[in-house]
Amino acid sequence: MKLNVVVALCALFTLTQQASSGEKCTCDVHNTEKEFPHSKLKTMENNVTDCNNQITSQKVLELESLLLGLELRLDQLKEDVSVLEKEDDGQLYGVLSLYVIENEMVEINQLIDKLNGTTLRHQLLTADSFHQLEELRIEMQELEEFDTMQVVRGRFDNRRLKNDLNLCRIGLNTTAAPLQLKYGTCPLGHVQNITGPRVYTQGEYPGSYYYGAWGRDPKPLAGKESWYWLVMLTSSNAYSHYVRLYSGLSALIIGVSVPGNVQIHPSNPTTNTIQGPNVVLYGGVLYYNCFNEYSICHFNLTSKRITKLQLPKGTRYNSKGNFCHLETCYPYTDLDLATDESGVWVIYTTNQDFGNLVLSKVEDEPLRLGQTWHTSVYKQSVTNTFMACGILYATRYVSKNLEEIFYSFDTTTGKENFNVGIFMNKMAANVLSLNYSPVDRMLHAYCDTHMVSYKVLFELLGNEFP
Repeated sequence: MKLNVVVALCALFTLTQQASSGEKCTCDVHNTEKEFPHSKLKTMENNVTDCNNQITSQKVLELESLLLGLELRLDQLKEDVSVLEKEDDGQLYGVLSLYVIENEMVEINQLIDKLNGTTLRHQLLTADSFHQLEELRIEMQELEEFDTMQVVRGRFDNRRLKNDLNLCRIGLNTTAAPLQLKYGTCPLGHVQNITGPRVYTQGEYPGSYYYGAWGRDPKPLAGKESWYWLVMLTSSNAYSHYVRLYSGLSALIIGVSVPGNVQIHPSNPTTNTIQGPNVVLYGGVLYYNCFNEYSICHFNLTSKRITKLQLPKGTRYNSKGNFCHLETCYPYTDLDLATDESGVWVIYTTNQDFGNLVLSKVEDEPLRLGQTWHTSVYKQSVTNTFMACGILYATRYVSKNLEEIFYSFDTTTGKENFNVGIFMNKMAANVLSLNYSPVDRMLHAYCDTHMVSYKVLFELLGNEFP
């Protein structure tokens, strides 16, 4: 072993020993290897950082969202033209239908213009990035010549093996045979995975409103099946007095609001206006935390009538029972409204439950609280919740890029699971609202002005999306 070390050192250095007539002895060491170009490595690191800053997942998702919106809008246009061809009476009906189609064509043209502009920017970015990457590749090959001991190569091989092992473990976990169980009237089972994001947009007010909620009505009124809704907290990141409606996903992406706002009250905030971002729309009715009360407001978008449902005495409100993580709490998230296949739910906490989550079913006609469940998960350890197939799910903050669905509560069996272990890739650090849509089985998130949606996979459906 010592001989090998000596031989290796001799390969790198030339030793010259000099001895004088006295007792002193000197030894000159001459390095035969080329000097390592540290400045060149530093320049490469800066170039890599610049490249990473230019190419982000937001840019990719922006293009995907525009393409998805255009695809949906074209399908809708085709359907409307087909109806016109079949039912045109040549008079009033035909004129109205043509007017609708004309409006849709305007929206499609706006979407195409935005798509063309985005595509051109991406093409220029791709060409520039390709040139930079080619230069980096050549420079890296030159630097590899300095790795004479194969240290970097060995680390690279080890990292690759670890990645392969992790992918193998993930594959084993995601392909496990699903349990053939049914939960009440919903045969989908538990959520198995969340994939995406599938849709990403900042809408028509990019960077303006950090708190809000958006989604689709799980029980839409006739003619509004493709509509989307958006609530932005326009006052102090805490209050709002209207809901904004969009005729489709493409309209929301490009920021064309038709029919526009439905106003709850001219003032903001005031009695019966929205407090906090946890809002849902179900059956043409907006459910939200009433301003300065521990009550649910039931606002009918058609009649503009407001009905209130007071929660149990001791319910925490006015930012005393918020969602939180180690770095911050989300103000005015005391009441979280949620929807799934069976209707509307409310998630909250009370003094009697010592801050643990409480789940209640919201019944309509008349508006009242139905069955209530008490959990053992502390609300301030949770960042958000949603309902799917009669099961409550809770998330927690992992990092600015990752959120984890860590907890579930099955309302049919009463069983809790603290080890769900489903991770969500985020487009921004804070998930301020989550709404599950059983219409398309998508999970809609509002994250620091970003509107993002994810595909929800259930265990009894595998990876299929009907």
